[in-house]
Order: sequence, then C-alpha cells, then structure tokens
Amino acid sequence: MNAIIFLIPISLMLAGVALIAFLWTLRTRQYGDPEGDSHRILLAEDAPLTIKPVPR
Repeated sequence: MNAIIFLIPISLMLAGVALIAFLWTLRTRQYGDPEGDSHRILLAEDAPLTIKPVPR
C-alpha cells in the first residue's frame, strides 16, 4: 500500500510530461503535412542500387 503513495504521483508527472511533449509537437507544426509525407516515400529520386563485385 505504501508503494501506491509513490507510484501515483510519479505516473501523473510522467503523463503530464507526455502531454506537454505532445502539445509542443502540435504547436511546432510537426504534423502539418501528412499527405506530403505519404506521397514523398513513393517518389523514386534516388539512384538505383548497384551491386559491386567483391574483389578476390
């Protein structure tokens, strides 16, 4: 029962930190363009991967 006295405030503080971090990500617009991110991974801008022979 004594452990609950310590665990409840610690869990509430951790939840508060997580909430503050989430609100900070919203404020800095890190979720501003989900459509652009989903289309960007489909574009083939990189050069094709070539396999070099291993010298013996």
